Amino acid sequence: MLADVPAIVAMLADDPLGATREGDPADPAYAQAFAQLDADPQQLLAVAERGGEVVGTLQLTVIPGLSRRGMRRALIEAVRVRADQRGHGTGRQLVQWAIDRARAEGCGLVQLTTDRSRADAHRFYEGLGFEGTHLGMKLAL
Repeated sequence: MLADVPAIVAMLADDPLGATREGDPADPAYAQAFAQLDADPQQLLAVAERGGEVVGTLQLTVIPGLSRRGMRRALIEAVRVRADQRGHGTGRQLVQWAIDRARAEGCGLVQLTTDRSRADAHRFYEGLGFEGTHLGMKLAL
């Protein structure tokens, strides 16, 4: 829901990396981005709620492809749990939901990237069965 965007942006900004990348949740760019996500059936922006409040989020993208005999894959992005809610299994539940949803969408692989500086995140994803099999690269435009 569009109403969840300010809480999502606050979680995205609530760490040393995000603090340098995110802006005011009222910036119209966030509402525009949400509208694009909401209109694309291959994009799922999920939130976790506790007591009626947004406490976690992630984005799941289903990607069709030709490689691996036309296998669909899923990309998990922007996994965040509100700071005061960490350590209660919310992140694990969100990622497991995304894996289950990817499987239901016919995906044969789930992939994600995580910044090299996020050692805790690496342990978290490895604990869920993810393996660091590739070197991710990015080009800022």
